[in-house]
Amino acid sequence: MNKQSEQFLNTLVQPPQDWATVGKPHPHESALLHVTGEATYTDDIVELQGTLHAALGLSQKAHARVRAIDLDKVKAATGVVAVFTATDIPGENECGAIIHDDPVLADGLVQYVGQPMFIVVADSHDHARRAARLAVVDYEELPPVLTPRAAHAAQSYVLPPMHLSRGEPAVALALAPHKLRGQFDVGGQEQFYLEGQISYAIPKEGRGMHVYCSTQHPSEMQHHIATVLKLASHDVLVECRRMGGGFGGKESQSALWACAAAVAAARLRRPVKLRADRDDDMMVTGKRHCFAYDYEIGYDDSGRILAAKIDMISRAGFSADLSGPVATRAVCHFDNAYYLSDVEIHAMCGKTNTQSNTAFRGFGGPQGALAIEYIIDEIARNLGRDPLEIRRNNFYGPSDEEGPGARNVTHYGQKVEDNVIHGLVDQLEKSSRYQERRQAIADFNAGNTVLKKGLALTPVKFGISFNVPHLNQAGSLVHVYTDGSVLVNHGGTEMGQGLNTKVAQVVANALGVPLEQVRCTATDTSKIANTSATAASTGSDLNGKAAQDAALHIRERLAQVAARHFGVDASAIRFADGLVMAGEQSIAFVELVMKAYLQRAQLWSDGFYSTPKVHWDAKRMHGHPFFYFAYAAAVSEVVIDTLTGEWKLLQADLLYDAGESLNPALDIGQVEGGFIQGMGWLTTEELWWNKDGKLMTHAPSTYKIPAISDCPEAFRTELYRNSNVSDTIHRSKAVGEPPLLLPFSVFLAIRDAVSAVGGHRINPPLRAPATSEAILDAVDVVRAAAAVQ
Repeated sequence: MNKQSEQFLNTLVQPPQDWATVGKPHPHESALLHVTGEATYTDDIVELQGTLHAALGLSQKAHARVRAIDLDKVKAATGVVAVFTATDIPGENECGAIIHDDPVLADGLVQYVGQPMFIVVADSHDHARRAARLAVVDYEELPPVLTPRAAHAAQSYVLPPMHLSRGEPAVALALAPHKLRGQFDVGGQEQFYLEGQISYAIPKEGRGMHVYCSTQHPSEMQHHIATVLKLASHDVLVECRRMGGGFGGKESQSALWACAAAVAAARLRRPVKLRADRDDDMMVTGKRHCFAYDYEIGYDDSGRILAAKIDMISRAGFSADLSGPVATRAVCHFDNAYYLSDVEIHAMCGKTNTQSNTAFRGFGGPQGALAIEYIIDEIARNLGRDPLEIRRNNFYGPSDEEGPGARNVTHYGQKVEDNVIHGLVDQLEKSSRYQERRQAIADFNAGNTVLKKGLALTPVKFGISFNVPHLNQAGSLVHVYTDGSVLVNHGGTEMGQGLNTKVAQVVANALGVPLEQVRCTATDTSKIANTSATAASTGSDLNGKAAQDAALHIRERLAQVAARHFGVDASAIRFADGLVMAGEQSIAFVELVMKAYLQRAQLWSDGFYSTPKVHWDAKRMHGHPFFYFAYAAAVSEVVIDTLTGEWKLLQADLLYDAGESLNPALDIGQVEGGFIQGMGWLTTEELWWNKDGKLMTHAPSTYKIPAISDCPEAFRTELYRNSNVSDTIHRSKAVGEPPLLLPFSVFLAIRDAVSAVGGHRINPPLRAPATSEAILDAVDVVRAAAAVQ
């Protein structure tokens, strides 16, 4: 967190007046372990005697039949113990998240460069990796499909296309005073978690298998491992104490690594660790889906959108993975913060011979919302108006409006019941001095021919919940020991975001004990069964509520014991600050716990929570898929060099609606991190495949994530004062994914700066990511167009 944000915490965030552990900026529960290097990640677990190491043999062709594969040199390599192919898998050769189209090991057909074909097991990680490169493969090459537009042209999809329509968009488009037609493309993004994919499989007695796995979804890993080993789920235990980042890349795609390690361990009856090096990780795993858009828009003189038609084509890769839900969320977020009366959306998941793309922070929401922001930016330039004015003209109306003129129902049928975007944007416009800076930038640009500045303010409305209703559930276990300490286990996974800290705060608050008295343990499928992934920004919402439920059951039992002790009704009992009180009487929490134990009161409990109100008709693409919306806005100012394409973010002002924040320090950290990560997606992080389908940007040397020097010198982040209208945990709101949409303001500020080259009369054809090359290409187009005007 930067110093400017710390000032906000010190001066503006007021903790609750009564005693509480929630709503306070507690440090991350593992902060000390992180900075001292003591935090145990999967690769840090002390290896058991006899542990072997695995590596994957990868395809070198994008699309080919495998005529023959010679593994003799692999088997003869130094340190190699065994080599396994698809025929060695005891159960089903399958790890697809939804559809069974994703083999653990390719069997006769390879569909992208980097697809695993065999497993090498050796006495060391280095020996396994070196041996994996010695296979001799005879390929019969087939024509590859490498781009989403090529897939669309060939009608090549991993799933049937999706369609959503409201109103009469064709009629409204024909009658609109102004029309806009265009194309836009946005690239994908590598998750680039600091800890790569890793699984450590340990055979147990009988046919049992214990797998330590860096995963956001232990229950899904348990299911896949059981499937490939032909076991029951109760034979498989998956455990994850923490991840060194996930960002969606370890939601479904950790399955391949977990299954491969488990197969090798089961066949050899020895522990096997499979740890991917960065290059292999990037070559094998899927990324954020890149999208291609074709759109037609009708609008009036005020810039209000009257009709919108858009085709969204995503690069799904060779298999479905999570592309269907990603496309659904993109469709549901095409509106962002704007009311669309007449709209038609077609979403296609293009099948390409590239890595199978997967979840990434935002899960299609950023790709959907970016399109409408790009369109509104074009409308504003066509009308010669401030884009902020056009955005306001299109905002959703007040939540309490009724009748046919109300502008508060989304294109998928959900009423926007908590719209705070107007007030939030008003506050940010004022606090960021948007209007004054806009004029100052105009003055700067008028006097500079090489350097040009740009400014943009963009809003965010982001739906919170899984689009698939049954996933919105969670469980928890809470134990209170006789010394007053509390142990919590829940189904969520910790990946650095602070979930365990927030859950511990919730439990401490419910029991009225200091936070240091509560500890969360590793996520473990033998403790909480059938969990959902820690994804969709639901981690705290679901697991916090489940843990609170368990803690409140225990508190009710303790209140009965306290009521008998004090001679009062249980309703008079209060828990706070390590004490249990009834009026002026009090007893230490630990003393009451011992009394409860001696009276044989149950001091542990399970808890459960399921999100209310959510429902979704996938065929009609209609329903109430989100429990609530999170809102935010950002103002970004950039400067570009029109001769080199270099650019710099000068200032960023972020305002985020976290509801009644459970932990302002963690939330601000998430907002800032999401902003910088999203900025990387839209500016520097370019994925590039060569003509043969090989990903060439597969290491930090060629794939550029933002560095500390890319952060703006003026970086101001604040939380918007608000209380969630929905009954979330302590009326808080999610902060995982929505902040990633805030750097739309960076991309559009760059576009604004490029537009200044032509006096803001020409819409720059700026693609994303806006690399220096992309900026120069757009500058050239604008300059050429301006010359002929």
